[in-house]
Amino acid sequence: MQFRQQALSKLQSAEDIDLPVRFARPQGCLVLAVTVVVMTAAAVWAVTGSVSSTLGAPGILTHAQGSYVLQSPVAGQITDVLAEEGERVSANSPLVKVRTAEGSTEIRTLAAGRLTTLAAAVGSVITTGADVAAVERVEKADDPLRVMLYAPAESGGSVPVGASVDVTVQSVPKQRYGVLRGRVESVGRVAETSRRITGFLGSSQLGEQFSREGPPVAVLVRIDVSSATKSGYTWSSPDGPPYAVESMTLATGSIRLAEQHPIDWLLP
Repeated sequence: MQFRQQALSKLQSAEDIDLPVRFARPQGCLVLAVTVVVMTAAAVWAVTGSVSSTLGAPGILTHAQGSYVLQSPVAGQITDVLAEEGERVSANSPLVKVRTAEGSTEIRTLAAGRLTTLAAAVGSVITTGADVAAVERVEKADDPLRVMLYAPAESGGSVPVGASVDVTVQSVPKQRYGVLRGRVESVGRVAETSRRITGFLGSSQLGEQFSREGPPVAVLVRIDVSSATKSGYTWSSPDGPPYAVESMTLATGSIRLAEQHPIDWLLP
């Protein structure tokens, strides 16, 4: 009771009426002001700002016209090989000579293109239907290369036509010469099976490799051309590699997806 009366008497004391009342320290006001400014800036950025994401996908350099596997129509022993890997061949061009029970015959190409694989050697014996060669269809020697990427099926629908793409080529050191520049030319509407990829690229190994994580979506990338580089294409470095890049070279693409406002992530 004694303490209560002392407190009441202190409140009733006239000499304490003129004392100022401190509601908050200056440091607290500063923290509050900074917090308000940061929250306001974050809200403005969420509405007006944009964030871009990328999608990585494995792929290969190609002329985008597909390949075919040449199979032997006869059984016998190879007596001569008339072409080399990497060589351009015309339609109905002889590749190998085979000695059969009926005599000597030649295995010829079906269509013009570039000989990417030749599975034949002098003296080896082949059976009817055995794979002899893989030929990439190329109409003209100066046809530009494309990049065929195989993106995960669940992400394929988010790839817009015209999106910019950075392509890392396996045969070109990225740290020294940079990456190829390109844009998405088309996006497949259905997922590609291993068999379909094999038929297009002419390689069962590549078909299995690109479909290992499930049937992918094919994304065709047009590479930007340039007359200022040795390869004839645009690179992130000024000159690019001092040599040409070849088709059927493995690559990896980084596709820049459509930009989004951060507030879109919060809205249903």
